[in-house]
Amino acid sequence: MQKKKKAGFWQNVWRYKALILMALPGFIWFIFFFYIPVFANIVAFKDFRISPNGFIDSLMTSEWVGFDNFKFLFSSQDAWLITRNTLLYNIVFLAFNLFFAIAFAIIMSELRNKKMVKVYHTMSLLPYFLSWVVIGYFVYAFLSPDKGIINQWLVSAGKDPISWYSDPTWWPLIFVIMNVWKSLGYNSIIYYASVMGIDPTYYEAAMVDGASKWQQIKNVTIPQIVPMMLVLLIMNIGGIFRADFGMFYNVPRNSGALYQVTAVLDTYIYNGLTATGDIGMSSAASLYQSVVGAALLLVANFVVRKIEPDSALF
Repeated sequence: MQKKKKAGFWQNVWRYKALILMALPGFIWFIFFFYIPVFANIVAFKDFRISPNGFIDSLMTSEWVGFDNFKFLFSSQDAWLITRNTLLYNIVFLAFNLFFAIAFAIIMSELRNKKMVKVYHTMSLLPYFLSWVVIGYFVYAFLSPDKGIINQWLVSAGKDPISWYSDPTWWPLIFVIMNVWKSLGYNSIIYYASVMGIDPTYYEAAMVDGASKWQQIKNVTIPQIVPMMLVLLIMNIGGIFRADFGMFYNVPRNSGALYQVTAVLDTYIYNGLTATGDIGMSSAASLYQSVVGAALLLVANFVVRKIEPDSALF
């Protein structure tokens, strides 16, 4: 029996060799960059000191401090600020991205000129492939205190210019606009595919009943894409404790005057590491981020499984 199982396994490997070869680079990438680094989380529980003999020696010789790094993180004045900012920004991003992605997908599905649909999709996808460094310079061209386009408009209209990089008032709105603008095309693709996959007979039945276009969207389109919405929502909730470092660091140009509205977990970890060199404390903050994100993912999946079992991830 064992020989038959072994032969059957290798026969399947040979049968699906093309698919296995396609998946192999991604599998190797995950092993080296996701699974092996998990063992380095022990750094969060050590007073890590770099040794000239390499990382392994540094790990072995560094003093074990237990949860002291976490105590330092939570006892700091910034703990509540960075946690609050990270959560609130991500919740707002989730809500706005969901609304605009679905709205854009539905609008694209209603267009009859398919060539223009491709043009609009391509245009909406372009920002997704731009680096936040490049976008940061674009934003600076608009918000520069002395030569920015917006301040020039304000001055020409007889109003006082705004010190954008020292006044935190407008930055939460700027972050929301930039996040939606950059991710709209990418987020809407899956919803567009889901909308286009809806059986046309549903719409035909709705039209026979005299349903308007809005009623068709509300009673046919939205209910049909709810399972996809729930799946994507669960996956996004898993990253709710991970802020977009590029946006929060590069777009506001790491301005200290904006710290109250730009400080999130990712920028806190980076600034803490570059300013103090305390690898143990930075690792503790990163581990805290990952553990809470994983816990939220499990909770969200559990809730969805109770409400809509077919839409749960597992």
